[in-house]
Amino acid sequence: QVQMVESGGGLVPSGGSLRLSCAASGRTFSISAMGWFRQAPGKEREFVAGINWIGRLTNYADSVKGRFTISRDNAKNTLYLQMNSLKPEDTAVYYCAQHKDRDITGTEAYKFDYWGQGTQVTVSS
Repeated sequence: QVQMVESGGGLVPSGGSLRLSCAASGRTFSISAMGWFRQAPGKEREFVAGINWIGRLTNYADSVKGRFTISRDNAKNTLYLQMNSLKPEDTAVYYCAQHKDRDITGTEAYKFDYWGQGTQVTVSS
């Protein structure tokens, strides 16, 4: 059974930075693509960033391109999301998720098998 635990969320002023981490258990982390999603109050969960199994291919939502960077350390079974130049509209609960495939063959939520419990990110204006 795969379990994932996010950390690193918090309150930050507009323009600030945060680094989220996602520690995963199980043997499939290193052979699976991974992603970050977020959900703001009253809104649907949305894809933020994805990375393939070996970390060489990444993709991002347009709203975060140039500000967020996804990375992974397979030796540590850990996924990261570096968030810079944060804006109030980035406020949401952020979730890490493990994809069904090695590559990001689609960013729809149903293509991700396992999810963390989420970590709150709040950006003040």
